[in-house]
Amino acid sequence: MSGRHVAVVGGGLSGLAAAYRLRQLLGRDATITVIEPTDRLGGKLRTIELAGSRYDVGAEAFLSRRPQATALLTEIGLASDLTHPTSARAGILAGGALRPIPPRTFLGVPASADAVAGVLSAEGVARVAAEADLPPVDLTGTDASVGALLRARLGPEVPFRLVDPLLGGVYAGHADSLGVRATMPELAKALDAGATSLVQAASSLMPKPPEPGSKPAPVFGSLRGGLQRLTDRLADLADIDVRSGLPVRALRRTATGWQLEIGSAPAPEYLDADAVLLAVPAPAARKLLTDLAPTAASALGEIQVASVGVVGLALPVDAAIPDSSGILLASREHHGDGTPFTAKAFTFSSRKWAHLNGADHLLIRGSVGHAGETSTLQRDDADLVTAVRADLAELTGVTATPIDTVVQRWGGGMPQYGVGHLGLVDTVERAVGQLPGIAVAGAYLRGIGLPGCIASADAAATTLAKQLTVN
Repeated sequence: MSGRHVAVVGGGLSGLAAAYRLRQLLGRDATITVIEPTDRLGGKLRTIELAGSRYDVGAEAFLSRRPQATALLTEIGLASDLTHPTSARAGILAGGALRPIPPRTFLGVPASADAVAGVLSAEGVARVAAEADLPPVDLTGTDASVGALLRARLGPEVPFRLVDPLLGGVYAGHADSLGVRATMPELAKALDAGATSLVQAASSLMPKPPEPGSKPAPVFGSLRGGLQRLTDRLADLADIDVRSGLPVRALRRTATGWQLEIGSAPAPEYLDADAVLLAVPAPAARKLLTDLAPTAASALGEIQVASVGVVGLALPVDAAIPDSSGILLASREHHGDGTPFTAKAFTFSSRKWAHLNGADHLLIRGSVGHAGETSTLQRDDADLVTAVRADLAELTGVTATPIDTVVQRWGGGMPQYGVGHLGLVDTVERAVGQLPGIAVAGAYLRGIGLPGCIASADAAATTLAKQLTVN
């Protein structure tokens, strides 16, 4: 393994997790270069100072039921700083009223009609109750739009009032444009296993009640001090050479491996490597693979991306924010005067996370941006803060002047898992798999959150390490 050189393109979580795993697999003699087009590592894990508190303005949590994030944090020595949300519950603005999110649903798909009686109209509840009388759902060998399937089976209220805001928080997309198999794989698996209705499938996915005296397993996890600590630690342990502020313009095969053209077009630099791991968004991967793997590039071109943003507010400690973890806004909701909401969700961070409570201020996160909506993020920072504050006042009555604010935009940061997404991913992985010394990782593959990125990074690093060991 002595002298092996791997170039990792992309310094976000996927790239840094892959670099760390490569270091474990290839040993100390290998050279691992991470090339990042921006001026910082970490990607969409970014922790800043807001009113003196360490605050995440990218991803703020990960799903605990997927083991990859917790396992990696334990492996790299950060398990003692793992934390989980408080018992505060989230609400949803649906049908003009603010209600608690019903607990017995799977991403908004009800496990029974009773579960959504407080959120849907009487007609909507009746549609859910009647689904069992419809012909069995049959997704065998196919995929479907989440919105279309739910409307056909459960009526229009379930997708608009429940599923759309929940999926919008994860994917920044709308239910009509997202595919069931990629965004709700557990539900699709339950249907494939014989569930005849969506309600039956959702019911089969409900966690068992905890044993008397025990607490239910946490759904989400995070890190005290911010999730950027994860990527900072990975970068340290991976012992990488970092080339930041340099885009990769081209990738070419050589007699012994690969050559990357980096930097500006007028004055490019060239980097030779035995293997290359592409941990960049789908549009960037497509450009680099257009000539090398046109089939993969074509499939990557079909994966759309959405831009999102975070507006962070630090309010005086006596601001009367609700005793809940946050509020989701259902589709088509608006202010009393008819003005559309700018935010799609609020997280009351000081209520949701115990480690952010107790300071001399309250932290609130407003999430903005949906697929196909570009005008919101084109507004300047002051305008966005004003609009999000107006939304907060409409929802909670809180009008306190912030102590501090921050606006973080993530242009093209959210891949859209459309109908047939997993087929596109299969095509990409098969085509790239025919190129020796190339592997891909990232949120656009099989999981948009931290666990999915870590899983793809481990798989890509393992593939390359095996190839380099053989060769």
